[in-house]
Amino acid sequence: GKLLTIRAPNLKIKGNLFDIVSFFSKRYSMASIKDPNVVEQFSSRLEEIRSKLLGQAMGEALNETAAELCQEHRLYIKSVCETCTKKCKEDETMFEMIHKYKQEMKGNTSFLKEKAAENLEIVSDVEDKEHHKALLLQKIEKLKKDQAKNMELIQSQNKANKDRLKKLNKCKDVFQKHLSLEIRKIQGEKLQFVFRNISRKDPDAVHMFLLHLDAEGVYHIISCDPPLETMAHFEKKLQETNNFTAFLANVRREFVALHTSSKMA
Repeated sequence: GKLLTIRAPNLKIKGNLFDIVSFFSKRYSMASIKDPNVVEQFSSRLEEIRSKLLGQAMGEALNETAAELCQEHRLYIKSVCETCTKKCKEDETMFEMIHKYKQEMKGNTSFLKEKAAENLEIVSDVEDKEHHKALLLQKIEKLKKDQAKNMELIQSQNKANKDRLKKLNKCKDVFQKHLSLEIRKIQGEKLQFVFRNISRKDPDAVHMFLLHLDAEGVYHIISCDPPLETMAHFEKKLQETNNFTAFLANVRREFVALHTSSKMA
């Protein structure tokens, strides 16, 4: 039912295929068909028409198809461009975020390095203080042990000194009562022993010596008046035996002997 247009020299036909065939049938009568040349011309003309019709039909179909393809291609290209544009924007945004994250990570890395260095200094300082603390604890423990030993020693010495004082007091009582001995406490933890009644003619004549008891409980003779040659020997023996009563007796005996010898001289 599609209309076709046939153009030939001195001829233009427009209509469908049936109309074109009818046109040629009317133009060439049956009598003319008997002529071989007419048949050949008719066949040639039909072939020519068929070729032209096919060319026109194919051209129109190709044109329509090409137009459709072009339209589809334009739509596809447009869609691709839009997709690419959107993707580019997304990629740009992503790249900006990556760059931002890199900058943040760089800053965080620098911050962490600084903190790590500070932490190392703090750890080193803490370790030094712990070491110093351990040394101090060791010293304190040693001082406690030394103090405990010193306390035991002091207590022992105090006890020994108390015992000595008791003995001295007993000696004092005895010597004061029977031998006229006077014991005076002198500044500096010293004791002065004063003997009288050494001479019957002069009972008030004074013979004395000065004694010191150190922290270790050792006796030391500081001075003696009048001096006795045997005092150093008596001092050494006192330190060895700790017999103070015998020491006092020996000293008094030496004072008496000294007075007697001087009287005889």
